[in-house]
Amino acid sequence: MSITGSTAIVTGASRGIGRAICVALAAQGCQVVVNYAGSQEEAEATRALCEEAGGRVLCHRADVSDMAACQGLFEACADAFGPPSVLVNNAGITRDGLLMRITEEDFDRVLDVNLKGAFHCTKLACRGMMKARYGRIVNISSVVGLTGNAGQANYAASKAGLIGLTKTAARELGGRGITVNAVAPGFIDTDMTRVLPQAVREGLLSSIPLGRLGAPEEVAQAVAFLCSDQAAYITGQVLCVDGGMAI
Repeated sequence: MSITGSTAIVTGASRGIGRAICVALAAQGCQVVVNYAGSQEEAEATRALCEEAGGRVLCHRADVSDMAACQGLFEACADAFGPPSVLVNNAGITRDGLLMRITEEDFDRVLDVNLKGAFHCTKLACRGMMKARYGRIVNISSVVGLTGNAGQANYAASKAGLIGLTKTAARELGGRGITVNAVAPGFIDTDMTRVLPQAVREGLLSSIPLGRLGAPEEVAQAVAFLCSDQAAYITGQVLCVDGGMAI
């Protein structure tokens, strides 16, 4: 895949799928900005793996739900590597609960990080991409954004919203050589899914035609492809990496 020399910002990149995406992009020759909101130690571990893969790396803490913090993230990227030609909106949180019990605060917080954060970063990224007449934006949605999931009204709404954002941005930016796509992971083996009760895990596994969990690296390779020149004629699409869950 041809993305050598590109500069990529990956949000929510200190662990799990975000970390795997950073490593995959670094291995393909990208300069990578590792965004994180929590653990600096985890972000530095991502940096080490990216550098081991041959990439140049910057770690930058920013809460993507805050536009001013996002502006600082993009300024740090520009100072270190120049404006990004690749953006992966991966930052996401969960605050699960049944619809009748979920609080307004928990609903708003999930939408602010998962959806509004992607809006902030896409708005900032597309300015430089439009000037360069080139860009790759990939939004990390979820299979539950397509199917819904009991107990995750806020999360499913945020991930469905990302699909709408993806398709609209693809229509608006396509004329400037910018592709915008979404990847919808299914049940991936990450810290977020490892805390699920065993009975829930077994129930989810039974709904996967391939009969196993996905690996973060399998999502990352799909993202790397969509960021490459080989995917130049693909935009506005949702690529499910879910073992068949959404069939």
